[in-house]
Amino acid sequence: MRVDFPPDPAYKGPAMKLLVFAHTPPPTHGQSLMVQLMIEGFGGDARQATPPDPPPRFGIECYHVNARLSQGFDDIGSMRPGKVWRVLALAAQAVTLRLRYGIRVLYYVPSPPKRASLYRDWLVLGLCRPWFGRLVLHWHAVGLGEWLEHEAQPWERALSRWLLGRADLSLAVSEFSRADAERLSPRRTSVVLNGLPDPCPDYEQSVAPRRTARADLRRRLFAAEAGSAVPASPNGLAGPDPATARVLYMTHCRREKGLFDAIEGVRLARETLARRGTPLNLVLRVAGDFPSETDRQEFARCQAEAGDWLQSLGFLDTPAKQQEQAQADLFLFPSYYPTESLSVAVLEAMAYGLPVVATRWRATPEALPAGYDGLVDPRQPDQIAAALLKLLGDDGRSVRLEYCRRFTIEPHWQSLAAALRTLG
Repeated sequence: MRVDFPPDPAYKGPAMKLLVFAHTPPPTHGQSLMVQLMIEGFGGDARQATPPDPPPRFGIECYHVNARLSQGFDDIGSMRPGKVWRVLALAAQAVTLRLRYGIRVLYYVPSPPKRASLYRDWLVLGLCRPWFGRLVLHWHAVGLGEWLEHEAQPWERALSRWLLGRADLSLAVSEFSRADAERLSPRRTSVVLNGLPDPCPDYEQSVAPRRTARADLRRRLFAAEAGSAVPASPNGLAGPDPATARVLYMTHCRREKGLFDAIEGVRLARETLARRGTPLNLVLRVAGDFPSETDRQEFARCQAEAGDWLQSLGFLDTPAKQQEQAQADLFLFPSYYPTESLSVAVLEAMAYGLPVVATRWRATPEALPAGYDGLVDPRQPDQIAAALLKLLGDDGRSVRLEYCRRFTIEPHWQSLAAALRTLG
């Protein structure tokens, strides 16, 4: 899709032609979404330009090879003969574009530390890299560099350093992921924070009044004596049932993303509130796909034991997802997923002004305000419970301000383009 934006008035130099060998949704996850936003931000695929030859935005002209190999989440990282033939066809397409349009720079997203994905990277870069003068690696996942040093076989380490090493530019999405990227000795490394279009540009009018009113009521109830009645909300801003905090878990539903720690943490917090005799209550609303049938079955067992306070929403389309984020009171992300970097789910929650309870894992602490109260250690449901109770009266303004200050889309595009243009 070609997206028309005005060109960046600050950039006056010649356009860089960039071959983007990366997949876009579906399936939708942080990496594929950020690649899609990058292509859209730079004006879309140059081959689909209307009218022909518009001024390239930010001085970057993209040519996209959609490297979508997986049919769904359960297919990501798997080995199938059909994927090999698909990679060969995509590599041929990339080389054809290189020759037809004179593209010198190859953009590629390396794999997480999974052998099937790494071997795909070898095949792609072995076929494509010799045709391009410059290589850019954008490290959306982390862990590959560490895995190569400590777990890979010597021949795997050597082949990876030959095919992925000495990139002309490595792009990291956080300071945490910079160290992993530098294990493959790039010539240059730049940290470019992820950024998202504001999903709630009318936040101050449509979301903030309700959220502030509900947080104020919960704060007063938490400090009140046992048996206190729920006070009326001024002008009805708090909406229905303001004493029940809606805790949202919205990501891939898997153990390593902290799903079952989230359930246990909310259960413990509910028990604490019950002992205090307060009318405050918590419900956990779980949204997302289940990549693992084992995790799906365990969640069903948890839901049967929990009753009404554990609610399953399934996969939500964009309008339903946005409505859920706007109406939630807290966001829970206790991930310890091995390749987690800077989670788009956390950034989206911050954009909606949702107080976040998240693990001190990978780059997540870098996203949140300094000294933030919602950080917990991985696999510690008791800490999750304590953090949820501490944030019951938080109106989320601090995380909304942090999103606006650091994670909006225009600064992301500008920083990304500036880093790419250092290649000349």
